[in-house]
Amino acid sequence: MTIESSSPQSHFLFAEDACLPEGWRRNVLLQWNENGVLTGVTADACAPPYVARAGGPLMPGMPNLHSHAFQRAMAGLAEYRAQASDTFWSWRDLMYRLAARLTPETLAAVAHWLYVEMLKAGYTSVCEFHYVHRAPDGSAYASRAELAERVVDAAARAGIGMTMLPVLYEHSGFDRRAPGDEQRRFVNTPDELLELLSTLRQARPEHGALAYGVAPHSLRAVSEPSLRILIDGVTRSMPTAPVHIHVAEQTAEVDQCMAATGMRPVAWLLEHFDINARWCLVHATHVDGDEVAGLAASGAVAGLCPTTEANLGDGLFPAQAYLDTGGRIGIGSDSQIAVDWRAELRLLEYGQRLVWRARNVLASHTRPQVAERLVDAALAGGAQATGRAIGALRVGCRADWLVLDAQHPSIDMRARDMWLSGVVFCEQGASPIRDVYTGGRHVVQAGTHVDEAQAYAAYRHAMAELLR
Repeated sequence: MTIESSSPQSHFLFAEDACLPEGWRRNVLLQWNENGVLTGVTADACAPPYVARAGGPLMPGMPNLHSHAFQRAMAGLAEYRAQASDTFWSWRDLMYRLAARLTPETLAAVAHWLYVEMLKAGYTSVCEFHYVHRAPDGSAYASRAELAERVVDAAARAGIGMTMLPVLYEHSGFDRRAPGDEQRRFVNTPDELLELLSTLRQARPEHGALAYGVAPHSLRAVSEPSLRILIDGVTRSMPTAPVHIHVAEQTAEVDQCMAATGMRPVAWLLEHFDINARWCLVHATHVDGDEVAGLAASGAVAGLCPTTEANLGDGLFPAQAYLDTGGRIGIGSDSQIAVDWRAELRLLEYGQRLVWRARNVLASHTRPQVAERLVDAALAGGAQATGRAIGALRVGCRADWLVLDAQHPSIDMRARDMWLSGVVFCEQGASPIRDVYTGGRHVVQAGTHVDEAQAYAAYRHAMAELLR
C-alpha cells in the first residue's frame, strides 16, 4: 500500500521538546500542508486543545545519501566462508552473482523491506545509487526504466523520501576494458542513460517526496568524454540535479588512476570538472592534504559509509582534517550490512579515535559536543546531497522527524543537551526512536512500521527465490 495522509488534524502536532536549527526548544507547534511541507514551526507555543501531542522529543529525520537497495539480500553472506585473501574485489564477485539473479519482482520486494528498515532506524529519505538496469542477458527491458521504477515504487509504498540516481556504467577499468558478462546488467551509454532518466521522470514525475539526479559510477567505469556528455545532458533539463560518484574508495583504485592519468582520483575530478555543491563524492576514503582542502573548498559533500567501508576493508576517511577545513559530510548505508545512522556516526568517530588514540576527536572548539556536531553535519550534508528541502524542522522543509522515547535509558533523567549524546553513543537495548513521520505521515508507530508484516512476507519470498 502507499501510505496516505489521514484527517486534517494530522496537519498539526505539538511537542514539549523539539530539536530546531538553533537547538532544543520547548513547547513547539508544528504545522504542515497537504503536500507534506512544514508551514509553521513555533516554539514556546500554547498547545491548542484539538492538536495531537507527540509521544516524546522530536528531532529531524536523517537523510541516507548512499544506498544500493538490492545488496540488502546479501548482507552477511560475504562473511559465510572466507577466501584465502578476501578483499573488496572478492566481495564484488559475490555481489555480481547476486545481481545476476535479480528479477523486477525480487528487487521490488527487497527494496520495500529495506526501506521499511530504514524508516524504523530513523532514515526518512534515501539517495538510491541504482545501477542494475538490464535483463540478465544484457538486453533492455520493454521500458528501459523498469527496474528503477520498481525501486521508486517501493520507496513510495514504504513512505520514505527518495532521490533516484540512475547510474552510468560503461567500462570495467581505467584501461576502458569492455565489461564482463557479470557486469552486462549495468551497462549503458550516456545517451541511453539520459533516455532512461527521461523515461523514468515521465513515468514517475517528481514531487515533494521524489527527486532525481545522476550517478556516474566511478572514474574506472566512465570515461571523461562520457562523463561530460552525462553532466551536460542532465544539466540542460535539471540544472540543480545532484551528481553522485564513487571515488577513491580503494588504494588500488588510486594507484590505477595515477597510472592512467598521472593524478589521484579526487584531484583529477577537481581539475577537470566544476565540482560544486551539486556533487557528492561517495567514500573519498584515500585523499591527501591537497585533496582534502580542495574538496572542502568546492562545497561538495563527502558521502561517508563507515560501516560498509569497514566491512570491505577500505580504510578511514580523514574526517578530522576535513571537518576542521569546513568540509561537508553526509552518511549512507551503502551495502546494507548495517541500516542505522547512529552506528554510522559512532563508527565515524571511533575510527578517528583508533587512529589518533584520543577521545571526542570530531568535536571542535566551537562545537564541543561531538554528537551534536556529527548529527548536524550529517543532516545538512545529507540534505544537500538529496537535492531536496529536508534535514531540519524549519518552514519550507519536508515534514520529516523522529519521535524519541523519553523513557529510554539512554535519554531518561538526562538534561536536554545530553540527549543526542545518548542517542548516538549508547548502544544498549532497543532503539530510542519511537515514532517516525515523513511528509507529515506517521509511518512508524511505537517502533513498528504500518506495512511491516506485508513487507517482510514479500521479502522472505524474494529471498527464497534468490538463495535457492
